[in-house]
Amino acid sequence: MNFNAPHIITEGAHSYELGSLKGREIQYDFEKILVYLDAKGKRMFGKKFKIYGEDREILYKLSLYFIRDKDRCKQYGIDVDKGLLLSGPVGCGKTSLMKLFKFIVPHQRPYSVIPSRNIVYGFNHLGFKIIGDYGNSQSFCFDDLGVEPEGVYFGKECNVLGEILLSRYELFTDHKIKTHATSNLNAQELEVRYGNRVRSRMREMFNLVGFDKKSGDKRK
Repeated sequence: MNFNAPHIITEGAHSYELGSLKGREIQYDFEKILVYLDAKGKRMFGKKFKIYGEDREILYKLSLYFIRDKDRCKQYGIDVDKGLLLSGPVGCGKTSLMKLFKFIVPHQRPYSVIPSRNIVYGFNHLGFKIIGDYGNSQSFCFDDLGVEPEGVYFGKECNVLGEILLSRYELFTDHKIKTHATSNLNAQELEVRYGNRVRSRMREMFNLVGFDKKSGDKRK
């Protein structure tokens, strides 16, 4: 990353200017962000990847959030100091976008995208150590939250992601460390999955940004 030009990102032989530098502030250009996301997406996921025009509104909201445009985010009810819970139907592109968007702001704290089911599989092998591992000060995006199986370790069942979210809530309130997630479930379904206690903390931790329920499966 070029600290003298954080608005310019180089991918291979190409440089992408996401906006202009005015003093120490970047004035981002949404259209240029889309061009970069399309190019980066093709590098990460293959040539079939594309940015869909029907997703412009959600892409705009995500762009505002990641570049920390507080004034415009406020208009959409988005708090830049909270994490993101990106919801929508299966195959609408949630995971790809969460993997992509962190690259437009390489100067910000990165996060790792981890499938929720993999965390449960880890718990089943290693036990409660896993809950501590994901309740640490790193930043994570828990992918496919709410559809992972229950954890079982030596016969003892555990709602693994529910426990981790409670730990992440303490990190958020005490140290302002954000957590992100993607989910196919709506708010009511998440409450059934994790209970009212976890759901109320999720309201404090997350901005809920959702795809339209009619969004098609882009993997077909």
